[in-house]
Amino acid sequence: MSLTTGPAPVTRAGDPRAGQARDLVAAMVDNPAGETSASVYETGRLVGLAPWLPGHDVRVSWLLDRQRADGGWGGPGGYALVPTLSATEALLTVLRWGDRGPAGALTGAVHRGLAFLVGALDAGAPPDLPATDLIVPALREAVDRHLEQPPAGLAEWAGVRLPLPAGLDPGRLTRVRGLLAAGRPVPEKLAHALEVGGDRARRAAGVRPAEAGAVGASPAATAAWLGHPEPGPALDYLRAVGGRGPVPCASPITVFERAWVLGILARSGVPLTVPGSLVADLRAAVGASGAATGPGLPADADTTSVTLYALARLGRPLDLSRLDPYDTGRHFCTWPGEDGASVTTNAHVLDALGQHPAHPGVAATVDRVAGWLVERQEPDGRWADRWHASAYYATYCVLLALADHAPAAAARAVDRGVGWLLDTQRADGSWGRWSGTAEETAYGVLALAGAGRPGDTRVASALVRGRRRLSEWDGCADGPALWHDKDLYRPTLIVRAAVLAASGSVEETFTGVDNAMIRIA
Repeated sequence: MSLTTGPAPVTRAGDPRAGQARDLVAAMVDNPAGETSASVYETGRLVGLAPWLPGHDVRVSWLLDRQRADGGWGGPGGYALVPTLSATEALLTVLRWGDRGPAGALTGAVHRGLAFLVGALDAGAPPDLPATDLIVPALREAVDRHLEQPPAGLAEWAGVRLPLPAGLDPGRLTRVRGLLAAGRPVPEKLAHALEVGGDRARRAAGVRPAEAGAVGASPAATAAWLGHPEPGPALDYLRAVGGRGPVPCASPITVFERAWVLGILARSGVPLTVPGSLVADLRAAVGASGAATGPGLPADADTTSVTLYALARLGRPLDLSRLDPYDTGRHFCTWPGEDGASVTTNAHVLDALGQHPAHPGVAATVDRVAGWLVERQEPDGRWADRWHASAYYATYCVLLALADHAPAAAARAVDRGVGWLLDTQRADGSWGRWSGTAEETAYGVLALAGAGRPGDTRVASALVRGRRRLSEWDGCADGPALWHDKDLYRPTLIVRAAVLAASGSVEETFTGVDNAMIRIA
């Protein structure tokens, strides 16, 4: 059947984005596991935990190729700590097995990595990535064990003990390992980082792999649980995800990828045809407690709310009661017991609620969540969040949610957010935290197009320059990893969907948001 939602579409006849949207949908159907960038952290863990897995030599070479000139690995600033610890420990493990590598490449890489870590670990608390408070103490301890009797060529590091960043308490790691040793159930969200358990993770009685074999949707966690290449679903999973080389932090990401891609495209006015089977699968992924990113991960309010929003835009709405377990009475937690809170999760909840304005209690909840979001605006007008390195993503999410669902109550906050976007656009028309990127530029364009002031010439000019810069990137639009997991990562199709959605014609300024032609095949 076919379905049209929202006001009459304003996209031009023959919109070239329709073909690209069709390709994105086809890619999601063809690869249900989802597409995400490889992780230095996760690949390093697989090197150390599963040398028997096909692709091991490729993973080692991949790590060596990605070491920076300063000895670190990974993203800028504190984002380098976790991947550098992982890569350095992995290469130390390879050296201990007696592999010197070509022309001493392994020894040199380890020496540079250790030198980098001495400064990085003493530089203060790292960014708030999932399980960092467990990963950093675990890897620091593992590196220190290597340095008690370092491999040949690293004698100068003998007995060196790396510092622990201020604010990181190793006590939580001790408690997690105690749970594993006692065979007690481990909280579902901790299974994603089971590798921190060391030897205690192997066949841990308190951990159950998903039906397809993955533990916590993580190659590293699955390898730590498996221990040895014993035939079964866990080994099959590892061979499928890592048999050819480097691996991502999370796989599969089926629901996450599909919900975000479809939600972004539907909201932006891109003509969209969606197979009925894909919609049915997305509906089936939402249980009584909501939806999870993928098998082996706990349901969370972020994935649940974006899935509910996308399904509503596709004309297949589900009951909002799936969000009830996450309502704290003030805001929505990403999962019960969350440390801290997420503004993007609450912006997505606001979007989901806004698709059901007549539902009992929705109006009051919208007002409450909108007020909570307004309170968390930074003094300069931006929003920042724990699930993405860039404030442009958080600001885009919140601005669109407030502009769509609380336009009167949040008008001042929206205006300040728009002002921040205008003030931080780069001279070449792009936006970006560290440098201009296609992903962040897409967020800037989408936020201004959806929340900007119609008739404002400064906003119109910013949109023209932003879209022109996007057109210049063209096929080179994937860019750096900016999303938070155990390491920074890039959900490839989600980023491409945002760039595609933002790449409308200049004539569509102020008209391309919240209008969609959607067909369900």
